[in-house]
Amino acid sequence: MGGLTSAVIAIAGVVLGWITIEIACKPCLDQGRQALDRSLNPDYDPDDDQNVDIRAPLNPTPSLSQDSDPKAQSASSAPKVIDIS
Repeated sequence: MGGLTSAVIAIAGVVLGWITIEIACKPCLDQGRQALDRSLNPDYDPDDDQNVDIRAPLNPTPSLSQDSDPKAQSASSAPKVIDIS
């Protein structure tokens, strides 16, 4: 009877551990599962991805609007000096 109790406790521990990992690592596991589903799909063609830009910069700079002056944009970040004379 002691062996059966140990087996039940061990199985319950494994199940609870599995649930804990699934909850804690959900975003990472979801991305991995999506990647596996894509790679195993025979109809998926990576060349058809339109939203992937291989040459995109890692840290893109914010684009300036055409109405703004670049000198005025950089001057606005500098501290203003007020002359009281």
